[in-house]
Amino acid sequence: MVGHHVGTGEAGRRGTDVRSDCWVRAEATEAGGIELEMSSKVGTLFGASIRREVLDVTEALGVENARLVVEDQGALPWVIQARVEAALLRAGFSPADSRTGGRGSGPRPEGTKKDRLRRSRLYLPGNEPKFAVNAGLHGPDGVILDLEDSVHPAEKDAARLMVRNALRAVDFGEAERMVRINQGELGLEDLDAVVPEAPEMILIPKVETSSQVKTVQGRVSKIQEACGLEAPIWLMPILESAQGVENAVHIALASPFVAALTIGLEDYTADLGVVKTPTGDESLWARSRLANAARAAGVQAIDSVYGDVADEDGLLAWGRRSRAMGFQGMGCIHPRQIRIIHDAFAPSQEELAKALRIVEAFEEAEAKGLGVVSLGTKMIDRPVVLRALKLVDQAKKSGLIQDEASAGEETS
Repeated sequence: MVGHHVGTGEAGRRGTDVRSDCWVRAEATEAGGIELEMSSKVGTLFGASIRREVLDVTEALGVENARLVVEDQGALPWVIQARVEAALLRAGFSPADSRTGGRGSGPRPEGTKKDRLRRSRLYLPGNEPKFAVNAGLHGPDGVILDLEDSVHPAEKDAARLMVRNALRAVDFGEAERMVRINQGELGLEDLDAVVPEAPEMILIPKVETSSQVKTVQGRVSKIQEACGLEAPIWLMPILESAQGVENAVHIALASPFVAALTIGLEDYTADLGVVKTPTGDESLWARSRLANAARAAGVQAIDSVYGDVADEDGLLAWGRRSRAMGFQGMGCIHPRQIRIIHDAFAPSQEELAKALRIVEAFEEAEAKGLGVVSLGTKMIDRPVVLRALKLVDQAKKSGLIQDEASAGEETS
């Protein structure tokens, strides 16, 4: 855990039950260069590589004299380097514009689309690298590297370095790379560390006013300009109080980079002074208010998490009710929830078949120059057509049906 003594610092985890992590102790010395004592369960194969990773960090930070102890439990290079950097900074060494942590697939140069599919977003504790390593394999629409509630206050500095390195080095596949920052000034410092690594979305916690969004957006834009980053970084404010819900539409309209609104029900129900229940009756009004505000502002409405991982039937029912209320997705705290959430937010076969018939009738009417869409003996109102078009588009994005362009590519 943390060691804050003059000239010494510790970071990481130690013990036989630890996996994909390491523990590092750093001590400033007057002379003697870098002394490294290392133990690793993979030392025979990778000892020289681990040593090189440690020395890369000391070199990047300009550390000439220090004594380092490293106990490795199968940590990857980006994890080792984050722990070494945290220990050195806690020992009193100065931070530098270092480039440690390697690089995986890297960010998408073009970023992600504002209205991309966001059915599921998987929360990953920012200071627990073992969860990040294979997160993309579970197939979530987004992964959230969390710097807020899942991180102990004394570990915020170490988690920030870990999340920064994860953005540099981990291949999350097709998942959108998200970071939930902390509140206030601490959150702005989080942005200084993570925005240069081009995350695709920032989640802003406990938002109550539009000014909070504008402050974050200002900091993001300033860092992007300094780093020469052109791809958009979207924002998802999290409403977690009665005041936040009341100001929902103003918050959604605070920046053109707000792509979605979501709600944090644990804090919201605590603020309201009520008990959070599996059916969510106590938050129905707030969630409806958020969904309506999001639609009015032209952004996505994303529901909260379902906290009982073992209750799969309850999760499916919650997800289906959320979709019926106008939400496009929800959060998840365990990979086993992802498939269930995707099922909950998918249209039924009957619903999809009807939408396809309406779209076909609409396209036929358009081709004939007709202003009225008919299906059989019934006239179809424009709002019904628009809803069908949207449902078919979402089905294509979800892979439930194949669009013509993709089908043509595969058969050509």
